[in-house]
Amino acid sequence: MENTQTTSIPSLRDVAKAARKGSYQLRALSTEDRRAIIQEFAQSLRAHSAEILRANEHDLRDAQALQASGEMSPELVKRLGLSKARIDELAAGLETIADMPEPIQQTLEERQLGDGVFLKKVTAPLGLLLVIFESRPDALPQIAALALKSGNGLILKGGREAQRSNAKLHQILSEVLSKHVSPAVVTLVEGRAAVQSLLGMDEYIDLVIPRGSNSLVRHIQESTRIPVLGHADGVCHVYVHADADPEMVERLLNDSKLDYPAACNAAESVLVHRDWWQRHGFEHLRALCPAIQFLSGDAASQDCGLPNVEHPRTEYGDARLALFVVDDVDTAIDHIHAYGSGHTESIICASNSVAERFVAEVDSASVFHNLSTRFADGYRYGLGAEVGISTSRIHARGPVGVQGLLTTRWLAVGNGHTVGDIKAGKWAFDWREIE
Repeated sequence: MENTQTTSIPSLRDVAKAARKGSYQLRALSTEDRRAIIQEFAQSLRAHSAEILRANEHDLRDAQALQASGEMSPELVKRLGLSKARIDELAAGLETIADMPEPIQQTLEERQLGDGVFLKKVTAPLGLLLVIFESRPDALPQIAALALKSGNGLILKGGREAQRSNAKLHQILSEVLSKHVSPAVVTLVEGRAAVQSLLGMDEYIDLVIPRGSNSLVRHIQESTRIPVLGHADGVCHVYVHADADPEMVERLLNDSKLDYPAACNAAESVLVHRDWWQRHGFEHLRALCPAIQFLSGDAASQDCGLPNVEHPRTEYGDARLALFVVDDVDTAIDHIHAYGSGHTESIICASNSVAERFVAEVDSASVFHNLSTRFADGYRYGLGAEVGISTSRIHARGPVGVQGLLTTRWLAVGNGHTVGDIKAGKWAFDWREIE
């Protein structure tokens, strides 16, 4: 395996210190320099696609053997694979991120405090990010590009199932970075022990972003004082209102569930208005969605001969969808708030007034009207990519792109002004906004 800048650095504390120092170099670069780094990375991915695919083939072979022995899930194996088309798509996504407007040092507010004292609030990088992700080696270049664009240092920990793929991708990035800044600004580490050590380094690391299973995210949240951005569950709902068009129900349910059943934005529960249910019935609903195995969760549907839902808040991650019959939109909203994870919900409805109410009252990171839940994605939102999806109510929420990796600073300038002069009545605040 190629030698990459991973845990060969003398200690993990040195890794964190070096990455943080690299972040200061990164944010000092010009817009053009940071754009050039990301563009060069995109070009290098294309140029080295054969090497990337060879490394990925080794990972896939090992993963398929583990799947055959029952040690790895089919969903994890599916997320692991790369292709030439996927690499080209990744490179194009990186170029989109490179060409986005400059996110750092943008003025959000500006005012004169009085007597020639000026203050402004500007955007700034968060600092140093620790991103932990399972499978999906394509996440590495996406996350790295978003961190570079936003001026943040980055420590990456991928899953052992993608070790060779991640090492090759990181080697390519390090070669590009070395022409501009310290390559330590984006570091790849290995092993669970490394993660546990890093989670204790709140003096260096500013934000942890876990991407993976419910158990991984929960473990990270419970193991660190560092703020954690992410979601533990993707329990997404589709509500079929009384006036929903059956053809639209068919399209949106199938796409929300079956386009990629293992995705966190795949629907896990369908809530059907009782009037729609009585008018069309279970057999019609099953005919619209023949590939979906419905699980009955309502007394009105017991004659369907389906098993009861074990728990209404369940993320299946496969081609199963829990079915609940509800009396009205209020019951649907209450159900979502009681059992949802705050990720993504959608209403299929002809009435704009009902849809507007649903969208206004449902408290989730993404809420849609007549749209598949699978649209909850950084690339599909026009963010270029995402470092993850957040269900937190503090800071970023939903798919997190460049803007979600920024904080703010206050910058002020005066001419020898003191608070004592204000107290002495020499000048006074007038707080005039500057347009």
